[in-house]
Amino acid sequence: MLWAALKLGLTSFGGPIAHLGYFERTYVRDRRWLSGEHYAELVALCQLLPGPTSSQVGFLIGLHRAGWKGALAAWCGFTLPSALLMYGFAVLAPTVHGPQMQAVLHGLMLTAVAVVAQAVLSMARSLAPDLARRAVALVTCVTLLYVHGGLAQLAILVGGAIAGAVLCRPAAPTRRNLPPRLNTRAGWTAFGIFLALLAGLPIAVNFATHGPFALANIFYRSGAFVFGGGHVVLPLLQQALVPTDWVSDDRFLAGYGFAQAMPGPLFTVAAFLGAASAPPYQSLLWALVALVFIFLPGLLLALTGLSLLDRIANSKMANAVLAGINAAVVGLLAAALYNPVWIGAVRSGWDVVAVLIAFALLARYKIPPVLIVVLCVGASIAELAP
Repeated sequence: MLWAALKLGLTSFGGPIAHLGYFERTYVRDRRWLSGEHYAELVALCQLLPGPTSSQVGFLIGLHRAGWKGALAAWCGFTLPSALLMYGFAVLAPTVHGPQMQAVLHGLMLTAVAVVAQAVLSMARSLAPDLARRAVALVTCVTLLYVHGGLAQLAILVGGAIAGAVLCRPAAPTRRNLPPRLNTRAGWTAFGIFLALLAGLPIAVNFATHGPFALANIFYRSGAFVFGGGHVVLPLLQQALVPTDWVSDDRFLAGYGFAQAMPGPLFTVAAFLGAASAPPYQSLLWALVALVFIFLPGLLLALTGLSLLDRIANSKMANAVLAGINAAVVGLLAAALYNPVWIGAVRSGWDVVAVLIAFALLARYKIPPVLIVVLCVGASIAELAP
């Protein structure tokens, strides 16, 4: 299990949808560790839950194949390659100075603009296809342009759930086939741990407002409320880390841009942010804390979902609430595209041209994000030329 997941972690470029395609080819067609129907059921279940879908699916496949050790091996193998690269970038980038390095960092920030813009377009098409959901997305976006903060984002997601329950019921799917359950006790245990950490970490922060517990709280809460894919973690983490001086806005966007060139899950940007916010000689510990706690809530909820949520996942109401949340997520990411992503990265007409070309290549020609990183960094370096 570890070897299979490690190979996927080294080669799976392209985001969570692409990851699920790699998983299907490896685990279903090549290795035949589970049937296509069982795999589709795991994907359907994880799409109902907050958290990184591809990592949750891989974790549950490991559990199916080799028990709890297999689940841990699946997560480690898929996550560690990009996490180590992100950590290395966080440690080495500040030691390299000069205009060329600044141009590279600026190019990574431009990459973030193009990638987030393409994500907004793609998610709007799939998650807000009708008038009701487009209205939810628009109201969310406009609200967050004027109201900032983590509590505002949480309130928006709750409002999206309510709007979905009221407006989206006629369009909700009526049936999902879900995989066999874990035993109920394991599901309740996982959910109890999830709630205990969600409530307990903010209390622990009172004893150290800028230490490992505070860091764990930021990343745990962000991971617990991410619906709609890895890009949605951007506004949640930015609001939690930048205004409170954990990391600078420029460094945050540079790390997010660098993450586009990595294989594996986008959530491994946590390793970069943890290391970037660490005091001297503690970067490895802080990177590990951030990495574990951003993934942990999604994995706990995946276990809970596998054992418990099949009772409600086939209901129209559950799917309507999810539809409303996903529409709100589109607005959340659209607001983040303007502030901080566009405002923080685009500084000249040359930057506008580079971003528009990169966006067109992503949206129209499906160019891999790693090539967009090369394009944006190259354009930023070219701007230095006399």
